[in-house]
Parts: sequence; structure tokens; C-alpha cells
Amino acid sequence: MGRFGKRVLVGWLWYCLLVGTALAQPGRDPDQYFFNETFWDLKEELANAREQGKQGILIMFEMDECPFCHRMRQMVLNQSEVQEYFRQHFINIAIDIEGGVEVVDFQGHSTTMKDFSFRQYRVRATPVFAFFDLDGKYIRRARYTGATRNKKEFLLLGRYVVERAYREESFARYKRRMRRREH
Repeated sequence: MGRFGKRVLVGWLWYCLLVGTALAQPGRDPDQYFFNETFWDLKEELANAREQGKQGILIMFEMDECPFCHRMRQMVLNQSEVQEYFRQHFINIAIDIEGGVEVVDFQGHSTTMKDFSFRQYRVRATPVFAFFDLDGKYIRRARYTGATRNKKEFLLLGRYVVERAYREESFARYKRRMRRREH
């Protein structure tokens, strides 16, 4: 793709973001109602998740300049149905992939948000939604990169993990199977 094509693509993405923001559904602040407060000790958060009867931990890897992260926050993560479902089943944490804040990883080692994102989980594009079970094991098949189409697809991603369907099939196959059931 040439320089002109890239400019057109970037312009189109910004236009879609602006239109999407204008059409954003009113909702509740994701920082208050979707994400849990944390002291960035993921090993401790695992203990909290077990104690609270959760399925595990969801980490949203994001960065400030990411239009798709903003879209998820303004159109999906702000919806009360999404907030209630994910808060019921997971401890939800946002990690800035460019951040220098100290994080204690699932093994109890101290690192920065940036190193945790890049070195441990190879996050290059955002957003990335990564799920971890109650032992801190990364559920690779449930990793979702990018924005979901809507809240329905994001809720389906949550169900995919809660039902442990990742053990048997990919998320794409799970979505197709669920769509067939609806019809």
C-alpha cells in the first residue's frame, strides 16, 4: 500500500471513529462499572477471584491513541448488561501497553505494564482481550484482538470462556454454532 493509500485508510478510520463516537450508546463509565480497582498485583487478584467465586481474570490490553479501544469503551464496555455479566464472572483489568506502572505478574514477579504486555503476552495491536483461569493460566484460544462488532458479540466471548467452550472449539466456530441455535 502506498503512502496515499495509507493516508486514505487512516482518514477513513478516524472518520469511522468520529461517526461511531457520535452514535455511541449512552452508558455507564467503564472505569467505574466494568473494570475493577486494582493495585496491579495479578497474583493477589487471582486470590481475590477465587475468593469471590469468579471464573478468572480478563485483561484488556490497550493504549491511549487506539481508536478501537475507545470504540470498545464507548459502545460496548459502557453497557450495563456487559458490565454486570463480566463483573459477575471475572475480575476485569485494563493494562496500558505503553505504561511504566509496576505490575506484579501471575507468578509474583515485578515488571512494568509495557514489559508485561510485549514480552510476556506479545501484544502488538490493541485492544487485546486476554483471559486467565484461576491458576493464572493464559487461555490462548479465548484471546480476542480488536473491537467486537457490538455488545452481543462481546457477551458471546464472555460466554465462550464461562462455558469453557474454548476447550472444544475456536471462538469463530462457537459463534457460528450459537447463531444456528438462534435461528
